[in-house]
Order: sequence, then structure tokens, then C-alpha cells
Amino acid sequence: MAEHQHAQLVRKGYEAFSRGDMDTLRTLLTGDATHHFPGDHSMAGDYKGQDACIDMYQRLFEETAGTFKVELRHLFADGRGHVMSVHHATAERQGKRLDMDGGIVFRIVGEKVSDLDECVADMDKLNDFWS
Repeated sequence: MAEHQHAQLVRKGYEAFSRGDMDTLRTLLTGDATHHFPGDHSMAGDYKGQDACIDMYQRLFEETAGTFKVELRHLFADGRGHVMSVHHATAERQGKRLDMDGGIVFRIVGEKVSDLDECVADMDKLNDFWS
């Protein structure tokens, strides 16, 4: 069975992120896209607009000296504009190591991603890593 077009869109985004290809990521986001990054730390918050989202993605790489990696594990589409991903993230920063599962609920409007709600398996571990 063929992968749903919305899942294909999200997969393309994960592939671009993994390459550090911000130009491709920008083409996949609506102009007013919002990425909700969880936690209570310096990276947490709502990044509104393409530029803010792309800046946050670049900052993930900068803050971790390029060690931030995500491995896409699963994609689930509902055929109504939502895709849920499950991924595994690793990174190193200031002597700390991040190694955890997480996921994102994507909302798709007009064949572009308009909203990303990120969730993690261990909020305390995420807060500690970014603190």
C-alpha cells in the first residue's frame, strides 16, 4: 500500500531536517506555521512563522555543535490533515547527552505543514538537557 501524501510530506521534512536542509524545510511550511517545542527551558516555546521555525531548527544544531539527530521510526496519517510521527532523538550539549523517544503531531493545510505539536517521552530529561 502506498504511503499517504501527508505522510510523504512529513517524511520529506524529516529527511531535509536530517541533512540540515533549511531551504527545503521552508518550502514545506506555511508562512504562518507554528512549532510548539515542549518544556521549561531556553529552547521551549511557540515558534510562530517560517522564519522563527527555521531559526529554531538551526539553533538546535548550533546549541549541540551539530550533534542533534533524529531517526524517524513511524508515521501515522488520518487522511484529514493530521500526521503523527514517532522518532528517536540524540544530541550532546555541555557534557550532557540526550537519548530519547518523542513525536510530533503535524497539521497540514493546503499540502503544507501549518502546525507542529512536539511531545517527548521524558520531560524532566529534556528540561535538564536544555537547561
